[in-house]
Amino acid sequence: MEKKRVLSQLNRSSFLACFILILAITGCKPVVSPATAAPVTTEPLPVETPTAAPSFTPTLLPTPAFTPTITQAPTRRPTQTLTFTPTATPIPTFTILRGEVIVRSACLYGPGAPYLYKYGLVVGSNLEVIGRTDLGTWILVRAIGGNNPCWVKASLMAVKGDVMTVAPTYIPLPQSPYYAAPTGVWAIRDGDAVTVSWNPISFRAGDDTASPPYLVEAWVCTDGQLIFTPIGSYETFVRIKDEPGCSEPSHARVFGVEKHGYTRWVKVPWPLPIFEHPGATAQAQP
Repeated sequence: MEKKRVLSQLNRSSFLACFILILAITGCKPVVSPATAAPVTTEPLPVETPTAAPSFTPTLLPTPAFTPTITQAPTRRPTQTLTFTPTATPIPTFTILRGEVIVRSACLYGPGAPYLYKYGLVVGSNLEVIGRTDLGTWILVRAIGGNNPCWVKASLMAVKGDVMTVAPTYIPLPQSPYYAAPTGVWAIRDGDAVTVSWNPISFRAGDDTASPPYLVEAWVCTDGQLIFTPIGSYETFVRIKDEPGCSEPSHARVFGVEKHGYTRWVKVPWPLPIFEHPGATAQAQP
């Protein structure tokens, strides 16, 4: 019995020693029993009063002023400027003259003998001279302050002043309502001679006049100047001299003529001068 008690104590001592050794190795603390635990206080914990967040005022940094960078344009070489000084072209000043009829005269619709008769002029009549042909050989006259002009040969009047100071003029011819324009108008050149021809017009009896039934108005080159040349014809052709050397081209037109007036005109297909050899021929047809 004693032996059992001694063994029991040894077992207890060994167990206690082992327990202490285990606590020392593991660092574990002994469990405190509820009887030995520290008393728990029931006083409320102090509550921390929240502090208002400090207001934040942003500080604006000054915006740096923008200074543009000026890039100097490349220097151009001076360009020579041509100064044009227009030359003033003198504007001709024309006048209206007065003239007296010195020979009883026929005043016509156009500046030349082929034109129809309009009315007669009595010797001593004073008229206004308001127009002329290029050469001044025919003049356009009217009663002083009147409005019914006609053409008369300049040599049949005593004009007070220089006829060439009057404006060169052309007035339209009265048109016939009864006849159509000529047909088949064509032209052929032989050197400086141009022959213009056309088909005949059948006029009714009583419509004929003392003037030729056909009229050609031509602007032809003479001595380097384009000259207006009216030609009357009883045939269906005319022959006209046209020299080279003018800056403007020659041209012409054909009318039929009857007592009521003139047909519509037809342009002549005018042949250009030929210079290759004498006698060369050029022909133009519609």
